[in-house]
Parts: sequence; structure tokens; C-alpha cells
Amino acid sequence: AQGRYAEAEPLYQRSLAIREKALGPEHPDVAASLNNLAELYQAQGRYAEAEPFYKQALAISEKALGPEHPDVAVSLNNLAVLYRDQGHYAEAEPFYKRALAIVEKAMGPEHPSLAPTLNGLGVVFRETSRYDDAGAHFRRALNILETAVGSDHPNVAFVLNDLALLRVAEGRHSEAEPLYARALTIREKTLDPLHPDLATSLENYAALLRQTARSDEAERMELRAKAIRAKSE
Repeated sequence: AQGRYAEAEPLYQRSLAIREKALGPEHPDVAASLNNLAELYQAQGRYAEAEPFYKQALAISEKALGPEHPDVAVSLNNLAVLYRDQGHYAEAEPFYKRALAIVEKAMGPEHPSLAPTLNGLGVVFRETSRYDDAGAHFRRALNILETAVGSDHPNVAFVLNDLALLRVAEGRHSEAEPLYARALTIREKTLDPLHPDLATSLENYAALLRQTARSDEAERMELRAKAIRAKSE
């Protein structure tokens, strides 16, 4: 969480070795350790190293818990995010869809666990120009989160930002601005002043302002975002 990846890696590796020896190589706790290592590699952009760990974790979970267990959905979602982050949208989509189906069946259509998968699938649709599908998934994720955690939660801001990016992609700038503004307000209210998500909101909002010929406002946001990035490095 502190970005001290070189220190985290041997701890995860040792944890994995202990669990494999004590519990056997196909125990669900081994899958959890594999997922942790994969997430560490993914955070560093080491996608080729992360992928086999995610796949091994998925195989263990499917065998130990059954193909429709919620923990299997977690592994599926992790793989989907890995592929999405690399721009491999055709590979990400079926993993998101299968994860979504599992969670809907196990926990119901309004469970907050659905929101990250819905949002991720919305990103896939947005990036492949299926804008109507993207909007439907973002709105559903937003409705679920607002009901479950309230309208001012940081996770709500995350979806608002992605929905705003969709509106920009569609050329609907006047609809994007209030979404960016609301996401920024939530993050200013709920996050540390040096949080990178706050810088992201400022950068995205500034880009929209430049597109709508409001360069003075954009520059102020860009400078503030730059200061956050500099202080948080």
C-alpha cells in the first residue's frame, strides 16, 4: 500500500511457500497468496509475471470451491482487470461477464460486490465504442453504490469519473462536466489532499475545460494536480 514493492515481494513469496507446505498446493489459502503476488506484479506493470499467478489461483479456486463460488469471481475479475489494463479488451470481457454472473447468482442483483465488475465491464464497452452498453453498466454500478454506501463515497466518485469519460468520448461535454465536478467534490471531501485519485479528477476535469476553451480554469486545476503528484511521489 505504501508502494514499497521490493520489500513486499519476499514477504508474499514466503507466505506462499509456508501455505503450500502446510496446506498443500491446491488449498484456497494458497490461491489467496497467489492473487496477492499477482496484484503486486500488476501494480508494477509486470503483467507477464502476474498472469500465470492469477490463472493458477483461478484453477485452485475452481477445483476447491466449485466454478460458481464468489471467490472464483474474484479471480476472474482480477484476470479481467489485468487484461483491461493492457488494452486487451476482447480477453477481459468474458472474464468480467462470468464474474458478474457468479456474483449476481450468489449475492443478488443489487449487491455492492457487483459494482467493480459492472464498472470494469463498462470500461471495456467504452473503449470498444459500445457506448450504450457502457452507459448502462456505469449507471447500474452507480445506482448500486449510492444505495449501498451513500452518494458521497469515494467508490461513487470512481464510477462518476468513468461515466464522465464516456460522455467525453461521445462528445457530450455538457453532460460530462457535472459528473467530473461531483467526482472532484467527493474526492476533496473524503480523500487525503495528496491522494492520487484527487489528482486524476483534477487532470480529467482540466482536459475537459481545455476542450471547451476554458484554459484559465484548466491551468489552475493542472497546477494543483501537478503539485499533488510531486508531493506524493
